[in-house]
Amino acid sequence: MHMNKKTWIGPVLILLGCYLFFIRKEAMSSGSLIGHFWPTIFIIPLGLFFHWLYFFLMNRKATGLLIPGGILFTVGLVCQLSTLFDSWQYMWPGFILAPAVGLFEFYWFGNRNKYLLIPINILGALSLLFFAVFSLGTLYNSLIVGQPLLAIALIIIGAGVMIAPKRRH
Repeated sequence: MHMNKKTWIGPVLILLGCYLFFIRKEAMSSGSLIGHFWPTIFIIPLGLFFHWLYFFLMNRKATGLLIPGGILFTVGLVCQLSTLFDSWQYMWPGFILAPAVGLFEFYWFGNRNKYLLIPINILGALSLLFFAVFSLGTLYNSLIVGQPLLAIALIIIGAGVMIAPKRRH
C-alpha cells in the first residue's frame, strides 16, 4: 500500500507549528526538536506500524498485533503531551491506560472474549481515578480559595441533609 505524502507531512507540519507557537523561544536545533518530539518520531510510528500490519498487511487476521499497537500509540500520545506541556506529574496515569487500550482493541476487533473486559475495566478505572485525583487535587491546591469553598460546600450539603424531609419506607 502506497502512503500519500499528505498522510504524514500534514501532522508533522501541525506539530512543528504548535511547537513554534506554544513552546518558549529558544534556539531551534535538531537536538531540541528531537528532545520535544521524540515520541512522535519513535514511539507513535511504531504503534501505527502494528496497526498498519493488522489492517492492511495481515488482512485483519493477526488480532494480537493490536495489543502492542494500542499500547505504543497510547504511550506515545501520553509522552508527547507530557513533553510538550511539561505535564508528566498529571499524565502518568496514561501509562496505566495504555494496556487497557491495547486490550480493548484486541477485544473489539477480535472474537470479543468477555473476560478481556475485566482487566480493561480495572486498568481503565484505575487510570481515570488517578487522573481525577491528581488533576482535581492540583486544581484544588492551586486555588487560594479552594479550602474555604470546600468547607462552605460541605456545610451547605450537611445542612441540606439535616433539613431535608425524611422519607418513609
